[in-house]
Formats: sequence, structure tokens, C-alpha cells
Amino acid sequence: MSYQFSQFGQHLGCGSGIGELMDDLGHALASGGPDLKMLGGGQPARIPEINAIWRRRLEEIMEEMGGLERALTTYDPPGGNPHFIQAIATLFRETLGWELGPENVGVTSGGQTAFYFLFNLLAGPMPGGSRRKILLPLVPEYIGYANQGASGDLFRAVTPLIEKTGPHEFKYRVDFSQLEVTPDIAAICASRPTNPTGNVLTDEEIARLSAIAKEHNIPLIIDNAYGAPFPGIIFADATPFWEPHVILTLSLSKLGLPGTRTGIVIGPPEIIRALGSMSAIAGLSNPNIGQQITLPLIKSGEILRLSREVVRPFYQEKCQLARRAAVEAFGDDIDWFMHRSEGALFLWFWFPGLPITSQELYERLKKREVLVIPGQHFFFGHDDPNWSHRHECVRVSYAMDEAVVRDGLKIIAEEVRRASK
Repeated sequence: MSYQFSQFGQHLGCGSGIGELMDDLGHALASGGPDLKMLGGGQPARIPEINAIWRRRLEEIMEEMGGLERALTTYDPPGGNPHFIQAIATLFRETLGWELGPENVGVTSGGQTAFYFLFNLLAGPMPGGSRRKILLPLVPEYIGYANQGASGDLFRAVTPLIEKTGPHEFKYRVDFSQLEVTPDIAAICASRPTNPTGNVLTDEEIARLSAIAKEHNIPLIIDNAYGAPFPGIIFADATPFWEPHVILTLSLSKLGLPGTRTGIVIGPPEIIRALGSMSAIAGLSNPNIGQQITLPLIKSGEILRLSREVVRPFYQEKCQLARRAAVEAFGDDIDWFMHRSEGALFLWFWFPGLPITSQELYERLKKREVLVIPGQHFFFGHDDPNWSHRHECVRVSYAMDEAVVRDGLKIIAEEVRRASK
């Protein structure tokens, strides 16, 4: 039997570039042998000290009067657990001075869901018949946004400035001279640090984006999945930022709890109320367990100490080891650059003039049991198909074991050399 899908169904239910890619990665993981080098996913590392805390908290929940019931057997309100929401608002008000109340905080079933709701709440077909879009001031940008428009493409992206900052290092910067907010722009959105590159927008860049958004009476959305103050996977100087017209998203995933699917949104009350309504319609309520595990850590501020003293140093060391391995693997006989690593879990490589596309490089590497993500998937919303840069980049995760990362980088270098001959 053949079923006719709606436009919504065709858009979300009939495959996508990222869906095919993740399916490919999943099958490779399921069938791969001991030599498989999984450098393509976004899975956070398992940090022993952090895992010990989760284990301790689960034991405490079991021992608390009513703890199990709060975590597993009841529905929270669609916008999140009231105690968790109050704790988040209090934490940021007391440590950062932000004028937040519970009305400014909402919970979603993971950060990915938060962005699906936010993008479709603000952009797409409008009641008067017009259509609005989300402006990305910098690409490459998080691949998970690309296909989230319920009614088609939602994005317009600005070509970045590329600044070479070392012999084999570069950094993307916002080209404010090309950033134009037209009447059809519903919001400005950027991640900080950025997945895939590890780029951190400077305080000055964030302040300028905020001022531009405020001038045009639209929100600035900042994806803080890796950023400060938690989980703190950020190695550059960057001041946490929020203002009443800013929508800031956080997550428990990169802190070490991806399975709990807990996204946190800080924003204007009108936005928070709408997200709660969307959560109720789409899924009744959100998972309780992540909120219950972390609630006392948020109330005490311990979550900030763990981010600062455990999570950040762990990833910073892994990043440094991976960068040294890359310098050793690629050498000076090929043309290569690595984005300045300022946070997140990834190294972003650019091979200027690469004779094959990053997709072809991905296929060659897959045959050698090295899985990366080809770069072109991260340039959605950018309408210049002739810009070769988008086909010269790959994303590599450094969250795996050091030996896996080192050996994978050697094989990537071998394939780039082979392609360049």
C-alpha cells in the first residue's frame, strides 16, 4: 500500500541529508569492527568523575522520600518542573546578575526540540501571507538546524570573513558589512561555541548582533549547548550574555547527560509560554529525570564548579592532544588549515584547493573505517553554490580515545595526500 504524505510529512518523513548521513554512521557503528574510528558524531565523552556524580544522584533519588515518583512516575507541567525552573532563574540571577524570574525559563525535550519549536514559532509562513526566515550571521553552522523548517527552508546565511591566524590555523569572523536585516528576517541565530568549528563569537560580536536585533525588534537566539557558564566547554574569553530580547538555550547533554533529553530556554515570557504550549501539544510534557538529577547541583551552584574544574579541563586537554596529533599527521607538505579551537568537541579542517569534494573524501575515509562529517552539510542557507570552500572542509570529533583520534587523523592525512597528487 502506498500512502500520500502531506507537505509536512514529505519534508520531515522522506529523508534528508543529515538523516542519511546519521543513518550511514549508525550502520557503520553497528557493523564496524574493532578498527572503526568514529570521529563523526557529537557524542560527549564519558568523564569518570562526572559519571560518578550521576550514579550518586540516582542512588540519592532512590533513597529520597518520593524521589522515584518525582523522577519517573509523574508528568511535570509542559514548561518544565517548577522547582527546576526556579533554580535556573535563581542561579543566573545571583551569579550573573540577570533579571530573570521563572517566567523567563522553560524546559524542552532536548536542545534540538527547542530549536525546532523556536524556528517554526518565529519563521516560516506568516498569518498575513508573507514568509520569514532566520538569519545566520556566520556559517558553517550547526548541521542539526538545517532541515528543521516544518514548511521548507528557513535560513539565510552570511558568508564569513576568513582570517588566517597562524601557519596552519584560521578563524571565521562575522562580516558585518554584509549582514543585512531585511523585513523578512524573524530572528538572528548563532551558536557559541559553534558546532562544527569550535569558533567562539567575541563579546564585541555578540554585543553588535544584540544591538542589531534590538534595533529591528527581533530576537537574538544564542545556542549555548557547549558554552558558559555550563557545560563550560569553552577555551576562549567569553562573557555569558543575556538581555530581555535574547533567547538563550542550554542543555544537559554536553554536561554528560545526553540520554535525559533536557533542553533549557531562557527568554522573554511570551516565548517561554509559547514553548510550553508547543511541548504540551507535541509531547504532553518533558522528561523529568535530567531535571531531578541536576536540581540540587543547580541550587547549590555545584554545576558551575563542575563545569569549570572538571568538564572544561577534561576537554581542553583532549583538544590540545588532538591538535598536536593533527600537526604531526598533516605536516607541511600539503595545504591545510585547522580552525582555531575555542570550544565544543570538534576540529574543523580546511584543505584549500582539494581536488575532490569533502563528500568524496568522506566516502574514501569510510572505506578505511574512519568516519568524519563532510563540510558541505554545514553551509545551509548560503546560496552561492560556486563557493568552493564549502566542499573543502571536514568536521572531526576529538571526544574519542586519544589513540583513535590520532590514528584517524593519520588516515585522513594519507587520503588528502593521495587526492592531492
